[in-house]
Amino acid sequence: MTAFPNFEWVQIAYALLTLFIVINYGMVMTAVVRKIGARVGGRYGIPVWQNYVDLLKNIALRSKISHGVMYYLGPVFRLTGGVGLLMFVPTIYGSEWHQNFSYAGDLILALYFVFFGTLGMALGAGESGHPHSAIGVSRGLAQVTMAELPLALGVYALSLQYGTLDITKIVAAQQGSIFNWTLFTNPLATVAAMVAFVGTMMRSPFDVAMAPQEIPIGPPTEYHSSYLALMQTNRVLFPVAKTVIYMNLFFGGATSWAEFAIKVFCLYMISVVIGVVHPRFRVEQSIRFFLKWGLPLGVLAILTV
Repeated sequence: MTAFPNFEWVQIAYALLTLFIVINYGMVMTAVVRKIGARVGGRYGIPVWQNYVDLLKNIALRSKISHGVMYYLGPVFRLTGGVGLLMFVPTIYGSEWHQNFSYAGDLILALYFVFFGTLGMALGAGESGHPHSAIGVSRGLAQVTMAELPLALGVYALSLQYGTLDITKIVAAQQGSIFNWTLFTNPLATVAAMVAFVGTMMRSPFDVAMAPQEIPIGPPTEYHSSYLALMQTNRVLFPVAKTVIYMNLFFGGATSWAEFAIKVFCLYMISVVIGVVHPRFRVEQSIRFFLKWGLPLGVLAILTV
């Protein structure tokens, strides 16, 4: 036996450790964010361990309701999008064990995982047969699709600038100085991508599909018990995994867990600060916003490379 199989098992073990760390970081951070929002609204807010209580409660529940195979697979696809996005990007640059499986995929694969969960959720909720669920999913898909457009243009500008789609190489090109970050070398691409970032984090003003007044027409009504537990797990994992992509592409990546925690929290807080001070957009208003601001910035980023 060679040492290569052992290396694979060790790599898988460290990838699972990374997943465990990021999920727990997301559980605490999203609770803190909800507490910040509550304080802004003059309320006390939830305790930081509330996400753990909710998750364990839903995992312990069982359901006898079924609408078909795709109904079961919807939350699984949703969680797969978050896990896959995290597993195929380097979490800690320069770390042999926390690079995950970034050597097995590139930026195109990561962008695919960004949209994978949303499509799976649409198929799963659509099979429930409830017309309101299909309406809610279609509104969410329309908004997310338009929000991804500035990101796609910004990524294309980055691929032209760095001459590669390898995320690790893009992070390597930003090392040495803060002024090597894409934020300073290509600010237009960064701003275009951050417009998409705020739009896809499902916070106000772009959270109409998940707003409390809209929940009866969306997947949270169709799914409960352990299905809802899968969606809750993805809700704390996916935003952090998505933020890791932006951190790697535009803000120099992270070379330690401390730097990771600080950068991810600061980037996440951008959408939080915007969300607590802005009223909610309707879907058509969100689409017009991305066409008016995000699309021109993305095109300019490509033209100026």
